[in-house]
Amino acid sequence: MKNWDSLDEHGVCTADKDCEDAYRVCKVLDIPFHQVSYVKEYWNDVFSDFLNEYEKGRTPNPDIVCNKRIKFSCFFHYAVDNLGADAVATGHYARTSLEDEEVFQQKHIKRPEGLFRNRFEVRSVVKLLQAADSFKDQTFFLSQVSQDALRRTLFPLGGLTKDFVKKIAAENRLHHVLQKKESMGICFIGKRNFENFILQYLQPRPGKFISIEDSRVLGTHKGWFLYTLGQRANIGGLHEPWFVVEKDSATGDVLVAPRTDHPALYRDLLRTNRVHWIAEEPPTALVRDKMMECHFRFRHQMALVPCVLTLNQDGTVWVTAVKAVRALALGQFAVFYKGEECLGSGKIMRLGPSAYTLQRGRSKSRAATEGSSDAHDVGPVSGPC
Repeated sequence: MKNWDSLDEHGVCTADKDCEDAYRVCKVLDIPFHQVSYVKEYWNDVFSDFLNEYEKGRTPNPDIVCNKRIKFSCFFHYAVDNLGADAVATGHYARTSLEDEEVFQQKHIKRPEGLFRNRFEVRSVVKLLQAADSFKDQTFFLSQVSQDALRRTLFPLGGLTKDFVKKIAAENRLHHVLQKKESMGICFIGKRNFENFILQYLQPRPGKFISIEDSRVLGTHKGWFLYTLGQRANIGGLHEPWFVVEKDSATGDVLVAPRTDHPALYRDLLRTNRVHWIAEEPPTALVRDKMMECHFRFRHQMALVPCVLTLNQDGTVWVTAVKAVRALALGQFAVFYKGEECLGSGKIMRLGPSAYTLQRGRSKSRAATEGSSDAHDVGPVSGPC
C-alpha cells in the first residue's frame, strides 16, 4: 500500500523501498505480491485534514485517521472485494475478542443500514483488546476502526513480544526486514524538520511569545500552528527553557510559562466530539448511568489516566481526570480503556481551565473577600467635638 509520493533527504522514495521489502518477503514465503496506491485518498482524507487541524491551532493525529480512512477502509475493501480475501492481517500489536478460526468461519453478512440496524444485528460484537506486550500495544492507533473491519482482521503479533517476532523473522530468512529501523513520528515527515515541512503548505502567521505570568513579550514566532501545548518554545536569545501553555486564536500569540511542570500546563477536564465506540455504541453502563469510570490516554505509550466520563445527548463526552494531566491539546484523540479492552476514542474539542487559571481565580476571589471584610472592619467615624 502506497500512500505518500515523495523523496527523502537523499532523493530516495521511502514508499518504493517499503514496497521492495514487502515484495522480497512475498518471494521468500512464495505468495503473490499486490500493490495498491492510495496517494490521492490519503491526500484528501488524511493529509488535508492534518493541515486543516494545524491551521485551526489543533494537534492532529494522522496515524489514527489513516487507519480509519485508508488502511481499514480503502485497503480493507480492496482486499475483501477485489482480491476475495477472507480477512486482512496487519502487523499491529493488538488483539481482538475473536479467535482466528472464528474470523474464517463467519459468513460475510452485510449489516442492515438505517436507524434500527442494531435491532436486527444478530452477530456478536468484536472487542479490541490490548496486546500482550503492553509497551508495544498499538490499540491507541486503532481506536477509530469500524466493527466491520475488525471482524475480519487478524493481529498475528498481538500475543507476542517484539523480540520474539524478530526471532521468527530471522529463522525465516527475512534479514532485510530485521535491519529496518523502527518508524517513529509522522510517516510523511520522516526525518525532516517539522517547521520547514509545515511551512511548505501553510502560510506563515507571525505572532509573539508572551509570558503567561506577567504578559511580557519574550520573542516572535512564524505561526502558532507550529507549536503544541507542552512543547519547549525555542525563543531566540533566551537560555532558560519556556514551554507552550496556551495559544490565542484571535491574535496568533503563543503563551509560554517558565517551567516544564508549570500549573498552566495541567488540566483535569476536556470535552470530545462524538465518540467512536468500537463494540457498544455507547457502553450500556454509560447510557444507563450517564457516567462511567474508565481510563484514557491521549498519547501513545503514556500511562493510562483514571477518569470519569459524562455522556452528552449529542454523543460527545466530558472527561474528568482523577488528577490533572500535563499538556492536553485540542485535536488529539482521547482513547478510552476498561481493563484490557479499548472502548474507542473521541477527538478533544474543548479544554477545561488550567490549574494556573483556577489558582489565580481563587486568589482574586480571596482578595475580594478580604477586601470587603476590611471595609466592614472600619469603626464608626466620630464628628467634631
